Amino acid sequence: MSTSLTTANPIEQLPLAFNGHQFNHCKTLSCKNFGSHNPQHYVLQQANKNRPTLVCRECGAFPPLLNNKDVVEEATRYQEQQNGDLPKCTNSACENKHFSALTHRHLYHAFGFSGDRQRYRCKACEQTFVDRWSGANNKHTLQQKLFGLLFTGYPVRDICRRLEINPKTFYDQLSHIAARCRRQLALFDERLFKHQHKVQLASNIKALQEKSMNGVLWVASAEAQSGYVVAQHINYHQDNIKTAQIRHDAYQDTARYMAMPALHPTLIDTFIPQGILAQVDTTYRKIFSRSNMENPLSDGRIINYPAKGTLIYPQYTVYSHYLYLKQMFQHSDYLAVFMPQETLLRSACVSVFIEHIKNKRIDPVYVIEGDLWQHGDKPVTVDIVLLGWWQDRWAFTHLDNTSKGICHLGGETSKDKQWLEHATYRAISSYQNRFHDQFSQLINEPRRKLRPAGLLPLLDIYRAWHNLCHQDKFSLTPAQRLGLASSPITLEQLLS
Repeated sequence: MSTSLTTANPIEQLPLAFNGHQFNHCKTLSCKNFGSHNPQHYVLQQANKNRPTLVCRECGAFPPLLNNKDVVEEATRYQEQQNGDLPKCTNSACENKHFSALTHRHLYHAFGFSGDRQRYRCKACEQTFVDRWSGANNKHTLQQKLFGLLFTGYPVRDICRRLEINPKTFYDQLSHIAARCRRQLALFDERLFKHQHKVQLASNIKALQEKSMNGVLWVASAEAQSGYVVAQHINYHQDNIKTAQIRHDAYQDTARYMAMPALHPTLIDTFIPQGILAQVDTTYRKIFSRSNMENPLSDGRIINYPAKGTLIYPQYTVYSHYLYLKQMFQHSDYLAVFMPQETLLRSACVSVFIEHIKNKRIDPVYVIEGDLWQHGDKPVTVDIVLLGWWQDRWAFTHLDNTSKGICHLGGETSKDKQWLEHATYRAISSYQNRFHDQFSQLINEPRRKLRPAGLLPLLDIYRAWHNLCHQDKFSLTPAQRLGLASSPITLEQLLS
């Protein structure tokens, strides 16, 4: 069903729901219209583009609108990217076409071999297919050397010269390595998604290439204590999409694609206030000054639009990211999500997990920590302050020369000390920072600043290496900490 709607002034309904999903509603938890999809509870207009389209009649909140179909389609695209290289039924009319033989073994028969590669037969339609990555890796030695040189900071030209390959072969091998990494990760991810019934996640969003200003943002989530990265997505599509729009319109199809914006730069305040309470207040002011509170790119910055590919509005990427997580953790009884003070993360989490919030099955928590704060320190005194337009209830504590603050976005007030002690998103922020440090030459290479597509395989490779190979000071990998693996995986095993 199309979500297009003739643009009457005023408009009379919210963007149409898609597959049962409606993300457009009041997001103020204390408001009686919270989560309401009744158009009568809102003022809806499209006559003045400089004013909010949706305004809650009860509390005055004006959450930006989204095209629900585009959010769902983007989440589906993520799932297809993650599972695209896994063996599954190739019959487009079969009910098993979306389920991999590696993670849904009950749907398939092992059906001999094709050479040294495993063949399967679908129980539903009896279609046979081959797991292309199950055979011997003939490029194993080359790929291990490439992997090692890449992780030790050599630029692409030097790697090509040392391995006597051309750049095309380099990127082909990088794509093959990424496919094998996704296959390895799928088995461990499946164990996590099916068997972890109480999950604490840490989420963060930051620029993929901080020095390029190309508008590509990177949202990622990890299990908060072990650091196991469960999902990461960027607001970028490798293809050039002709339907990209300069002005976002949630009532039109393909609303998620963002055209090259007109240059109307404004000055961005770089002042960093002292003290975490002042930092929280300043962040609220900056978010409120955006033309779209759920779009970090609408703060007046100049965007150097990528030379190839299409940007996606960040709100679609983040909403789809949480929708993907919701689908993956559908067997979990409880979730906690720790995040920095970013309205986009808050709105996406609240909207996607709205039923979890109503049933008190999720704890979404803002976290801000001083640089010297030691994780696990117990708070002695707790100060409560209401901040921002939403009058969010923040709890702050101070120890020696450092401080920490948390804000429970679901309205819970009885566990302030517990969240001050345990809530943190350090696991995911340190993962992203290490990625930038590890591949700084590649990320900041002048020719790559407007060509982020070359970093996509690297993201998959780094997530697999981090989850399965990287050991902390106790010689444990994130997969080991979660009980998903008994020992670290070597590069040879990762690429086999």
